[in-house]
Amino acid sequence: MTIAYDKNAEETANYLQKRLKNYVDLRLMNGNDGDIVLFHSEESNDLGKEGYHLSISSEGIKIAANTEAGFFYGVQSLLQLFPIEVQASKMFDLSGFVLKGIEVKDLPKYGWRSFMLDSGRQYQSPEFIKRYLDYMAMLKMNVFHWHLTEGQGWRIEIKKYPKLTDIGSKVANGKEQHGYYTQEMIKDIIAYADQLHISVVPEIDVPGHSEAALIAYPELTCFGEAPETVMTFSPTLFCAGNEKTYEFLENVLDEVCELFPASYIHLGGDEAPKDNWNRCPKCQKKIQEEDLKDAHGLQQYFSARLANYLKAKDKKVIFWGDVVYDDGPALPDNVVVMWWNSRAHGDLALQNAIKRSHQVIGNTNQYAYLNFPVSPWDQYKKERTFDMQQSYNHNASDLKNPPELFIGMGTSLWTDWNVTENLVDRRVFPRIFALVEQMWSTGERLPFNEFYDKVKKKYPLLTALGIDYGPALLEEVPVDYKWD
Repeated sequence: MTIAYDKNAEETANYLQKRLKNYVDLRLMNGNDGDIVLFHSEESNDLGKEGYHLSISSEGIKIAANTEAGFFYGVQSLLQLFPIEVQASKMFDLSGFVLKGIEVKDLPKYGWRSFMLDSGRQYQSPEFIKRYLDYMAMLKMNVFHWHLTEGQGWRIEIKKYPKLTDIGSKVANGKEQHGYYTQEMIKDIIAYADQLHISVVPEIDVPGHSEAALIAYPELTCFGEAPETVMTFSPTLFCAGNEKTYEFLENVLDEVCELFPASYIHLGGDEAPKDNWNRCPKCQKKIQEEDLKDAHGLQQYFSARLANYLKAKDKKVIFWGDVVYDDGPALPDNVVVMWWNSRAHGDLALQNAIKRSHQVIGNTNQYAYLNFPVSPWDQYKKERTFDMQQSYNHNASDLKNPPELFIGMGTSLWTDWNVTENLVDRRVFPRIFALVEQMWSTGERLPFNEFYDKVKKKYPLLTALGIDYGPALLEEVPVDYKWD
């Protein structure tokens, strides 16, 4: 058979050929005449950057789109129509197999559809990360939000500051808590993601959640003392009154910008108790010099200064919603707010960000934090659990009529309390299906039971892919079920 392709479709034609090479002898040719045709048409103008029109008939398979991303997502939908073995790249004989006629015209609700992985508390191998990038592509997600720094580990090689990884990557001593990613490893992961139309957005969390970095460079704390590594967070922050802090972080960000071509860099900004800043002479002096109201204003100053530094590099900066809870100095216009703590603050971050004309991404802990299990485990008590029905029906990020500044949705997999690699699948799957439906679908929302029937039909595919999926609903959790 032949795959014919025109402009903006050559990469996807090659991708489809590789995906089906064990089943069909596919020849590639430029043009609009083939058994499978990837082409741009006038109607494609209505499909935006990521939409596609898939048509299967006796005349063949046709996918229309505007961009490589649109063709790629059309191919992802096409692959879902093949047997499970083919979707999972297992041995299968396609001789005599018939694809039923179908027509799908589809485009996403949001341009930002992210999966966040916490590699700061727990180190995951590059192979594991690539496996999850494959799953993201299957689910039509387009942003890998990579949380690379934490109190339990600094994971990104910064050549100017080698102690960040020599010391900072080894501060915790649990299973899978030592390790870091060299710049070459990061480039390889970015290249792999790029082939799947996934942008890799790094997160360097400051001024809090930075104990690993400050153990390596204690002179950047308020009192020059190395903190202890912590699983949660502490008042030991980067000293915002010390000019050497800004020099250090700007040098770090120079290397981050060189490594990551994404338009966005996430700078954290969450859970930063100000106890030390309130006692630190340098921080208090900076508050007076900059005519700031208090230590919260100092964090706004700190955040704005770094955001402006990155604005000069043509980068947008994402902060967690903590930066807009209270009044303070204005943040620059390249700041995007990630709304997360709906459990404690409702939609305060969303509303305040919009009032200040900042774009918003919904990534709420109610109910898009997939580290929260379906039933209690370890430090996750009953109030920090949810099942797929709650996520489908009550996810705070799932806005029926989102404001114009609301640019997308995300889901997070934090690894606090030692969520090692082997524990991730059963937390992510199958609940992530509810979340990606909310990120992508513009159609009428199905009643949960009908949606769940469709999800259960995916279970054989998850098994074929080697995904150790967990229970979807609370009533399905066996009495003796072990989340670990």
